[in-house]
Amino acid sequence: MVHLVRHGEVTNPDRILYGRLDGFGLTARGHQMAETVAGYFADRSISAVLASPLLRAQQTATPIAAAHGLDIITDDRLIEGTNIFEGTRVSAKAIMRNPSVWPKLWNPFRPSWGESYKSIVHRMMAAVGDAVDNHGGEVVVVSHQLPIWMVHRHVNGESLVHSPKARRCTLCSVTSFQPEQEPTPGPGQGSTKTSGVDSRHWREVAYIEPAASLLADAVDLGAV
Repeated sequence: MVHLVRHGEVTNPDRILYGRLDGFGLTARGHQMAETVAGYFADRSISAVLASPLLRAQQTATPIAAAHGLDIITDDRLIEGTNIFEGTRVSAKAIMRNPSVWPKLWNPFRPSWGESYKSIVHRMMAAVGDAVDNHGGEVVVVSHQLPIWMVHRHVNGESLVHSPKARRCTLCSVTSFQPEQEPTPGPGQGSTKTSGVDSRHWREVAYIEPAASLLADAVDLGAV
């Protein structure tokens, strides 16, 4: 089984879209979230902890790995998606006032402003598949909102095109998936929308928000 964990709250005083930029670590509350999600896994037999190379993911993975006496395995395939608006404050009004960026918005289905959804699915499913093959048991994978949401939509046979506002992937949430040898028909099972991806079939088995009590006052901005 693979547990995809989103990182905790990030220090982002300028409220920019930080994407893959260096130096965006967790706030004090973000570290508290990380400790909380580590507590969620405390009674489980975790065989490995993998994380995106970005600081916020590494810091979130640290207490989880420490609780199980494991080293963090960094996998570049778990990184946030690229986005041309990195380092800027993005809003609909700001975009409409800046015609120079309009050509980058022509295709919301790819999307044209960053890494394609299909590319994210390919690298994430490869990383998740390798994690299961290499470690077995229960593996924790710390990544980012968009990559985790792409895995969710792929596994559930949904179109990858979506509204970012509709993503169900809160800070330090846990989305769990179980690999299956044979396809199992029914909602939330199998894979139908993205071709050329890991041939095994997966089933989403749980979505949990261990840090729910800390979300009310948290700032969740900057994800691509």
